Amino acid sequence: MALLIRNARVYAPKDLGITDVLMAAGKILAVGSNLTVSLPDLETVDAKGKILTPGFFDQHIHVNGGGGEGGFASRTPEIMLSELVKVGTTSIVGVCGTDFISRSIENLLAKVRALSIEGVSAWMYTSNYRFPCTSMSQRVAQDLFLVPECLGVKIALGDHRSSFPRPDEVLHLLSDIRLTGMITGKGGVLHVHMGDIPGIFDMFLSFEKGGFPIRHIRPTHCSRKCEVYEGSLEFARHGGFVDYTAGFSCNGSTANDITEAIASGVDPTRITMSTDGHGSMPRFNEKGEMIGLATGGVGGLLDTVRDLIGNHGMDPSLALTFDTTNVADALGLKDQGRVETGACANACLFDENWNLTDVVSKGRFLMRNSEVIVKGTFEE
Repeated sequence: MALLIRNARVYAPKDLGITDVLMAAGKILAVGSNLTVSLPDLETVDAKGKILTPGFFDQHIHVNGGGGEGGFASRTPEIMLSELVKVGTTSIVGVCGTDFISRSIENLLAKVRALSIEGVSAWMYTSNYRFPCTSMSQRVAQDLFLVPECLGVKIALGDHRSSFPRPDEVLHLLSDIRLTGMITGKGGVLHVHMGDIPGIFDMFLSFEKGGFPIRHIRPTHCSRKCEVYEGSLEFARHGGFVDYTAGFSCNGSTANDITEAIASGVDPTRITMSTDGHGSMPRFNEKGEMIGLATGGVGGLLDTVRDLIGNHGMDPSLALTFDTTNVADALGLKDQGRVETGACANACLFDENWNLTDVVSKGRFLMRNSEVIVKGTFEE
């Protein structure tokens, strides 16, 4: 079935003005004014007065649940498709967390494939907090090579729950990831959960000084602590990518993280954000003892875009990049996070006040007129 959306104000994320968008077979076939189209089973939607953007891309989300730090009852649940649809997220990268025993990488892959079948674009990172890394095959390089959905490796550093590999061990892992990425044509990234213990960014910059391309190093949770945030700014000014967890900020808000980073001289194309959705959000006292626990939501990308546009006065063509094109380009997925010919047919429609009304994923409406119309397999 083909879909023609007419007369929307299109941010691709570049502002294209009032434009038509034609989709079919899961791809965007044409973007332009007053398109003339003759296709069988064509559905035409008049989006006059609405804003059309790319679908959002969340690159750190616990799709098969996270948690476990507080015992068996603290394991967070798997995500449901409708949770993503309600907030305009059409592309995701699934991750594992602290539980390296009962949350297997095979289970993560199965959930990623299930979400892809149900309607969104889905990938994953292999491993979790642990070092040596947890893999599905003999080693993580083989996971990258053998599994199309596997874009890189996750590890935790500088966290009291993490392993503590030596710098040479981290560099050896990075080398394997980089080379396997070159062989497979993938970006090849080490996705790093950043803890509070200082010195990790210094280690990364020492790798760059030694000749290693730091674009393969992808720190996340870069603003939960002010010391980590300051380190992320220096890392980004050296050309690294930094990822801020939407809704968890030492600066008051993720919008503040982003605007202050840009003001400090960080290239905006080096900034991304993600939600840590369905991860556990533990609170620890000064002794490292857990004193509280919550489940991470998935709506932070949408909330932060609204904050950047509505409260910070940022141009939408820039505000949208942090969870669309920047994420896609950093991961080497050039058909994601954009509204252009040949891209995956993902889009969000908003009213003039940036209230989300419709979501299209792979060329199919999943939400229409603010109502989710496609739900996951086991949703009522």
